[in-house]
Amino acid sequence: MVRLDVITTRGGDGGRTSLGDGTRVAKDSLRIEAIGAVDEANAAIGLLRLHTAGLPEDGMLARIQNDLFDLGADLCVPGDGAAEEGARLRMADSQCARLEAEVGAMNAALPPLRSFILPGGTPAAAHAHLARTTARRAERVVVALMAAEPVNAAALRYLNRLSDHLFVLSRVLNAGGDVLWVPGAARG
Repeated sequence: MVRLDVITTRGGDGGRTSLGDGTRVAKDSLRIEAIGAVDEANAAIGLLRLHTAGLPEDGMLARIQNDLFDLGADLCVPGDGAAEEGARLRMADSQCARLEAEVGAMNAALPPLRSFILPGGTPAAAHAHLARTTARRAERVVVALMAAEPVNAAALRYLNRLSDHLFVLSRVLNAGGDVLWVPGAARG
């Protein structure tokens, strides 16, 4: 159980913060950027959920929000988790597999794509697209972090699957009313 009695600690006033293992790092480090990008993706999904309350898809999004907290916990402790064997909360391949299964189930009920889709349509679909692009940015930051330090590979796989999930979910939420790209349509 997490217990937070003090929120304002002043520990970050000098531009540094603590990781989960107690290491102090600059607030603009790649690891903190990655954690922040995952947090932003989670917040975007929170906004999306304002439009999915009462829908079956809302349960998926609630699980995803919890997964993203797991992902933040994974990223806040340096290392790839390989030698830890359960000592720390790390992303698991089962979380990626669940996203893949949900994508497959949602996509099976949709007509095939014959064009690229523009972000938009219903308010729920538009928010799903915003969450998707935020998840893609988090993925790019995690890729940059992985080039500099060891990171659990399942973290990156999860973000990659998540953007796919949110794309297909946007199509479901548009209920067949996808906004299709018309190449050259804005030319005069």
